Amino acid sequence: MPLVNVHVLRGRTAEQLDALLDAVHDAQVEAFGVPETDRYQLVSQHEPGEIRALDTGLGHPRSKDLVVLHFVSRRRTREQKVKLYELLAAHLRDRLGISGDDLIVTITENEDTDWSFGAGRAQFLTGELS
Repeated sequence: MPLVNVHVLRGRTAEQLDALLDAVHDAQVEAFGVPETDRYQLVSQHEPGEIRALDTGLGHPRSKDLVVLHFVSRRRTREQKVKLYELLAAHLRDRLGISGDDLIVTITENEDTDWSFGAGRAQFLTGELS
């Protein structure tokens, strides 16, 4: 955990998607300090016209490279979140040539009671995970 929902326009190759998911995972490992093996990612590919993402008046031109990330996570500090945003933009730019203008990130926080990783157990509550 976090659970990361990745939304992109259809048309990326399998290799590009792998690189994108690796970049996102590496950023969260560094920013949030989660273990390397803590990886939960869902990719949704959308047809043109199925994503509407304006810039809220900030002047960010969007392109076909748009990436929208929705993290569902335990609570994180302000500093961790800012670091995540910076690392995501840097990794996507450096590894895939995606402009920071094409990155939207949101985080929804939840509590330990909101997670089960299998077997019908609440592992954060049982002490199996910390």
